[in-house]
Amino acid sequence: MKLTKAQLIAPLIVLASYAVACWFYLQMPEQIASHWGTDGQVNGYMSKFWGLFIMPFISTFIYFLFLAIPKIDPRKKNIQKFQQYFDNFIVVILGFLFYIYGLTIAWNLGYRFDFNILILPPFAVLFFYIGVLMEHAKPNWSIGIRTPWTLEDPIVWEKTHLLSGKLFKVAALISLLGLLLPSLSFYFIIVPILATSLFAVIYSYLIFQKTKK
Repeated sequence: MKLTKAQLIAPLIVLASYAVACWFYLQMPEQIASHWGTDGQVNGYMSKFWGLFIMPFISTFIYFLFLAIPKIDPRKKNIQKFQQYFDNFIVVILGFLFYIYGLTIAWNLGYRFDFNILILPPFAVLFFYIGVLMEHAKPNWSIGIRTPWTLEDPIVWEKTHLLSGKLFKVAALISLLGLLLPSLSFYFIIVPILATSLFAVIYSYLIFQKTKK
């Protein structure tokens, strides 16, 4: 079976993360800055090995997990209907992780920048593409807004995901407002995504009740 561009790019991103880890290993300090607080300051460190290789390990796990989902999901035939969008999502999430990894490498090489500001654009891209994926997702047990009500009724699933897709795209735009208010950038990421997710759950219940009536 011929592989799509997304299916080719995804493993290359994973391999690239290992290449980066090996390339910069000797240049890294013994303790690597690995976590930043909401104020943009480093508040966590790891040993050199784990600081360099934990992100490649996480990317590898996510990659193989996402490869397995379309094969083990009870409704895998429905996933095949939006496989292209799901494959693109794998590239987006792996690209997102690789970007964060790149920032970590740069910081530990001595470059200084506002970490919280630089992660806003990739978060916006991630949220926006989640919106795209939601709009095309068909009923399944692994991907999307999986509440008892969406899984019970295809109409509830469709209406919930069409609206959720639009809201995730709005959340992406809202997250970019953090560029104007750097001290609140964390909240421009977390609040819209939590609000969107919570609303989607409530909305699926309300639509389900309306449909039954």
